[in-house]
Amino acid sequence: MTAGIHHVTAIAGDPQQNIDFYAGLLGLRLVKLTVNFDDPGAYHLYYGDETGRPGTIMTFFSWPGARRGRRGIGQVGTTSFAVPPGSLPFWRGRLQQAGVSLAGPVEEPQRRFDEPVLAFNDPDGLFIELVEHQPAADWPFWSGGPVPANHAVRGFHSVTLEEEGFAATQQLLTDTLEVESVGQEGQIARFRAVGSGPGNLLDLRMAPNMQFGVVAVGTVHHVAWRAPDDDAEKALQDTLIRRGYNPTQVLDRQYFHSVYFREPGGVLFEIATDPPGFTADETVAQLGTQLKLPPWLEPERAAIEQILPPVRLPTAG
Repeated sequence: MTAGIHHVTAIAGDPQQNIDFYAGLLGLRLVKLTVNFDDPGAYHLYYGDETGRPGTIMTFFSWPGARRGRRGIGQVGTTSFAVPPGSLPFWRGRLQQAGVSLAGPVEEPQRRFDEPVLAFNDPDGLFIELVEHQPAADWPFWSGGPVPANHAVRGFHSVTLEEEGFAATQQLLTDTLEVESVGQEGQIARFRAVGSGPGNLLDLRMAPNMQFGVVAVGTVHHVAWRAPDDDAEKALQDTLIRRGYNPTQVLDRQYFHSVYFREPGGVLFEIATDPPGFTADETVAQLGTQLKLPPWLEPERAAIEQILPPVRLPTAG
């Protein structure tokens, strides 16, 4: 069973451009400045609410100069953030003033499952949505950013998986992750995880005529689902093994423990534990203010810092 999205990890090009967009324009908090543990010459940037609570965490591997990917089947095609009701006119103006091209109708936002939606691309082409979501008005958020409190991003609304068909993925979701089917609108089926916090929704879009996606800059690498602790993750890993999903061993990601596997439609899934969280090596006040390395990479700090491009970090508002 999962309470919903833990984090979404995508691929970016220039790290400074990424920081300026997600922390500067969207107003998320940079909660961790670290490196890709499998490629320590590249940044891994984490954004979220004040403490980076599960359900608010958007992360990026940054590979400057890497090729662009292609959105398509077998990918998370859309990453949707929740904002309070009545916020989209503010966001429409803020994004247009920053030169961001909006997708779909500009004056009247599109609606999905009776919620207003504003769609656009980030500087690398990643497809993003802001969704007016009534419960989000009561969710915690990062109050130290540049966006007024009554319009601030509150974490994830949902992700949308691009699929050739529903059946096998739906079985995984309902039988193994124990999320419930809550409706269908056109070619989109919606599922809801237990709990009522950010990131408890998931959409499947059936797109049999769409090209298969290519994971590179401007696409999502994987989506992680929440496990409350190590025991729950191990139980889910055992279930995945029994049902033939071939998950990885548990990997230590410093701020959570991870198990990876591919769902039947090809999207890379991760199971990530809620603890220990981002205050494992920084206080809440210090989050995202300095390069943090896991203990096994500390001996290589000098070499890593020489390779990484310098970045200008956001300051609290």
